[in-house]
Amino acid sequence: MSLANKQMTNIIRLPQLAWYETKELQLPCPTGWQVEVCNMSGYNRPAMKPDEIRAAISNTIGTPPIRELARGKSEVVIIFDDMTRVTRVADIVPFVLEELAEAGIPDNRIQFIAALGCHGAMNRLDFVKKLGESTLARFPVYNHNPFDNCVYVGTTSYGTRIFINAEVMKCDLKIVIGSITPHVHAGFGGGGKIIGIGVASFETIEALHRLEVKARQEHQDKPVTGMGIFDNNPMRFNIEEAATLAGLDVKIDCLYNMWGETVAIFAGAPIPAYAAGIQEAKAHYLTPRAVDKDIVIANTFAKANEVTIGLITASPSVTDRGGDVVLIGNAPEGQVTHYLMGNFGKTIGGRLKLLQISPPPNVNHLILYTEYPDLAGRGYFEESDRFLFMSNWDDVLQVLQKSNRVNPKVAVYPSADSQYFAPF
Repeated sequence: MSLANKQMTNIIRLPQLAWYETKELQLPCPTGWQVEVCNMSGYNRPAMKPDEIRAAISNTIGTPPIRELARGKSEVVIIFDDMTRVTRVADIVPFVLEELAEAGIPDNRIQFIAALGCHGAMNRLDFVKKLGESTLARFPVYNHNPFDNCVYVGTTSYGTRIFINAEVMKCDLKIVIGSITPHVHAGFGGGGKIIGIGVASFETIEALHRLEVKARQEHQDKPVTGMGIFDNNPMRFNIEEAATLAGLDVKIDCLYNMWGETVAIFAGAPIPAYAAGIQEAKAHYLTPRAVDKDIVIANTFAKANEVTIGLITASPSVTDRGGDVVLIGNAPEGQVTHYLMGNFGKTIGGRLKLLQISPPPNVNHLILYTEYPDLAGRGYFEESDRFLFMSNWDDVLQVLQKSNRVNPKVAVYPSADSQYFAPF
């Protein structure tokens, strides 16, 4: 009899496979475990209906409707986020196209560009998941290339020279579709980040991230960057200046629930629309912080291909006496290719490979559990005998039961890559 079938009545239920017909993962656990499930506040908000999406797109914040902005324009670009974000762009695009059609914009004056930043390129299957087959049949869809064909648009007050995709800058109407979610560097994503980084040059993206590294080093006692740290975040300020220099016209930002469904949309002028979205996002993704736990299970779903984000949520809940973290990252496509921070061989990596994750001092074992093993993807973690990589849940349970007391206190974060805590 397997360990999973022996005295297991606790069932942990977690969302999985955001881009592969989303399903529920059920993990059996021992009956003696004292399990506390820590959901974000808006985890079970209902998904928006099509009429609600249309209303949100047509009633723009701080700017005339898209149909009015588009009149007389010669070329429209619709920029969208990549597979490291769960934004259901395909549910939104039809209503944006309705607005453009009302303005008399023909299909041959509309193009789509994926905001990759320094991530690897998307393929047609990815584009279909993001945009839908009908969009691919009607419009050209391109990947952003951060290594070439970017043009200078100005310098921010932080001294960062901003170079943006040349094709984007040739268009006289720029519409961006993305989502607001807690972000490990900028506090929250969304807003201008998708253009200020998403379609910027490699050198610009590196400079923006180096500013964050510097700010983190200078403010170790009271961080000004990190998940949910937003109001005085210098990286966020710098990105917003970059987006202004790029001339972003309309931003459409979504909030999503535990299952990646769109629950709110904020569309309009970049600054006021983002401000409205942030106000709601701060409450929506806020999560009660569990404390003094022997075991923390952190599930990644929306960003399972950036699994290390889940550790940031998990580690503060581990007891100071020392405990274990299980980081769940079921990404069939593997970890995202990241030209700035990733690995490209056993001994070489991106220029900011220094951002590798190391085990926090209070974590005895950090177990990366995935049903899709990826040896190269382990390069996002520093070498340590405290790291364990497993693809069988019974093996995970054996380690946890061996290293913990009989009835351990356990915290579960079902959306660890999208949750944040209020400061103590």
